[in-house]
Amino acid sequence: MATLSLNALKTGDYIKLNNRPYLVVSTQHLHIGRGGAVLKIKIKDIVENNLLEKTFKGDEKIEEAEIKKRKAIFLYQKGENVFFMDGENYEEFNLPLSLLKEKIKFLKEGSEVKVIIFENKPITIELPKKVELKVISAPPGVRGDTAQGSVTKPVTLETGLKIQAPLFIKEGDIIRVNTEKEEYVERVQ
Repeated sequence: MATLSLNALKTGDYIKLNNRPYLVVSTQHLHIGRGGAVLKIKIKDIVENNLLEKTFKGDEKIEEAEIKKRKAIFLYQKGENVFFMDGENYEEFNLPLSLLKEKIKFLKEGSEVKVIIFENKPITIELPKKVELKVISAPPGVRGDTAQGSVTKPVTLETGLKIQAPLFIKEGDIIRVNTEKEEYVERVQ
């Protein structure tokens, strides 16, 4: 078990609190006169995706989380389980649907993701920043829509995800979607 001093902790590090892994999103060192130094950090629970703020005193140690990332391929979802193939040893493994929450909306068969492994156990996945998905339902743009400033329309993608896209997008188009903001980026030619 490796520990990090408060001075060594930086954005992008993984720490372990209450036996859970967290990603350090931001750090702020504060010196309070004779009171010594404190470190305020914002951390993201990797599994739940919640943001937390924590404050540590200057002499405290923080446990480093042992996190590994490996390539994996999404195979299929069956009931409450989502199945993947490890990109290194080609073994199949599954994660409970409850751990993936909203991420499943961006996965189609053959999608490449990074699986996050904590203490030798897969705990969640990391999506690419952008994915390409096929539009399966797109109502026609209505003439005059742009007069009210509405230049988008709701479309449904092959995974069931519904987003707003420009009026020119039609059924059968392949579009690129930002997975963090859940929004249209561009049409793929």
